[in-house]
Amino acid sequence: MKAILNSTVLFFAMSFCMAQQTQVFDPNANATKDIKEAIVRAQKEGKHVLVKVGYNQCPWCIKLHHFIQEDQKIDSLLNADYVLVKVNYSKENRNPEAMELLGFPQRFGFPVLVVLNEKGQRIHTQNTLYLEKDKSYDSKRIADFLKDWNRKAIDPGSYMEKK
Repeated sequence: MKAILNSTVLFFAMSFCMAQQTQVFDPNANATKDIKEAIVRAQKEGKHVLVKVGYNQCPWCIKLHHFIQEDQKIDSLLNADYVLVKVNYSKENRNPEAMELLGFPQRFGFPVLVVLNEKGQRIHTQNTLYLEKDKSYDSKRIADFLKDWNRKAIDPGSYMEKK
C-alpha cells in the first residue's frame, strides 16, 4: 500500500513539474506574420522591434525570458522602446522564412536578439553571450544594449550640433 501511495505521489509531482515547464516559444506560431505585425505596431507606437529567437529546451533562452520579466528596469526599457516578438527555432519549426528575413541570426547561437527599425530593416543582431554574467545575465549589459539600439540612440539628429 505504501509503495502505491509513493508511486501516486511521485506521478503527480512529475506531472506538476512537467506542466510547469516554461513554454516561451511557440513552434506552431507563424513567425513571419508575427514579425510583420510587430513592425506595423512599432510604426504606430514609434518604437523598434526586438526579436528574441530561441527554443523551449534551451536553458539560456529560458533564463533570458525570466531575467527580462523579473528585472523591472529591463522590462520598463523594453516596453518603452520596443515591440517584442518571440521566434521559435527548433526541430519542430526552424522558421526558415523568418530566419532569412532576420539575416540568419541562428549563426550566433541561442538565444539571439535582433533589432529591426520601424521599416522592418535589421539594424543589429546581438549574440547574448556578451550579455551574460556568471551563470545568468547582467542587468547593466542588457540595459545598455536596449538603450544603445533604441530609436533615439540611432537618430543622427541626436548627434548633430545645434546651430
